[in-house]
Amino acid sequence: MMPRRTTVLQIIPELDTGGAELSTVEIAGAVVAAGGRALVLSEGGRLAQRLAEAGGELIRFEAASKNPLTILLNARRIVRLARREGVDIIHARSRAPAWSAFIAARMTGIPFVTTYHGAYGEKGAVKRLYNSVMARGRIVIANSGYTARLIQSRYGTPASRIRVIYRGVDGAKFDPGAVAPERVAALRAAWSIEPEARIVLNAARLTGWKGQRVIIAATRQLKERGQLGKAVVVLAGDAQGRDSYRDQLKREIAAAGLDGRVLLVGHVDDIPAAMKAAHLAIVASTEPEAFGRAATEAQVMQCPVIATDIGAPPETVLATPATTPEERTGWLVPPADAAALAAAMAEALSLSESERRAVGDRARAHVLAAFTLEAMRAQTLAVYAEVLGRETF
Repeated sequence: MMPRRTTVLQIIPELDTGGAELSTVEIAGAVVAAGGRALVLSEGGRLAQRLAEAGGELIRFEAASKNPLTILLNARRIVRLARREGVDIIHARSRAPAWSAFIAARMTGIPFVTTYHGAYGEKGAVKRLYNSVMARGRIVIANSGYTARLIQSRYGTPASRIRVIYRGVDGAKFDPGAVAPERVAALRAAWSIEPEARIVLNAARLTGWKGQRVIIAATRQLKERGQLGKAVVVLAGDAQGRDSYRDQLKREIAAAGLDGRVLLVGHVDDIPAAMKAAHLAIVASTEPEAFGRAATEAQVMQCPVIATDIGAPPETVLATPATTPEERTGWLVPPADAAALAAAMAEALSLSESERRAVGDRARAHVLAAFTLEAMRAQTLAVYAEVLGRETF
């Protein structure tokens, strides 16, 4: 008789866009490739098809609800499902469903693992308690050193229960040589950008703390000083229902005289092509990024990056003064500082082609040495083996 496959159940509200969602799919694929069974409880979304292609099984579930009664009812549902499907590990990736998963794990004795994906604002005791579930795993996976320190400082979680596993980048998918020129040309055509115009890319959902307004203000300064040249700034991301914020950005673009020079292009599926098309990438977050995958995705595509110097980007972007100008892979600037961002943009846009190529080559080598998808998968499977008391998954 064939031995029973190890079954890992991950739970996340939706499978739409974002690092947590993509990690869910990628780890499901790793579990299946290692001979296990990967279940995902979620309401579904854009990545559902990719999950199926990876061999994972989506179980439609009201995982996004924050209603206390629903959370308790969901816990009972997870208990029944876990017993029926022979679940060996429950892995939660978001707070509301994590409470249901935590209760179910306690009721069944199934090992409970969490990944702390975000910095999570804490305003008051109730919010602190709500967030604390992400630190209640038998093992808590932190997606950066910054996140690990945050967990320890907030909840006193001992270092022995925390594992830092960086968000991994697929070096094969994000390979400049693997992106056909037609894919880049298709994006330029969709955005109505001339072939000779250099693209400055901000790949982030449209929300205030991602810093799109700071980018607009910095671009205005460059234009007024005659330093923008023919560059076009592309703000690539969904509003996700924040229509008033998107409308505000449109008004600020118009007021700055930047129509046609700062573009709102919505969600972009082909991020590798967008990064290859870009001359420069910007991560302008005004609040700490727990990891900030856009910074590593840009670098692995040999695209220099400017990021704010809070949260995890100082761990992923090599910049002065922590490193020498000859070793840097990008720039770090203070958050919400349009003048500093404009200065870094001007410096990056002034690089010669050979200087920019050297920065890009170092950036790709840096990411492939420290932030690969293969490492993330292997380290996560090692956590699963650890909580199961095995040598290997």
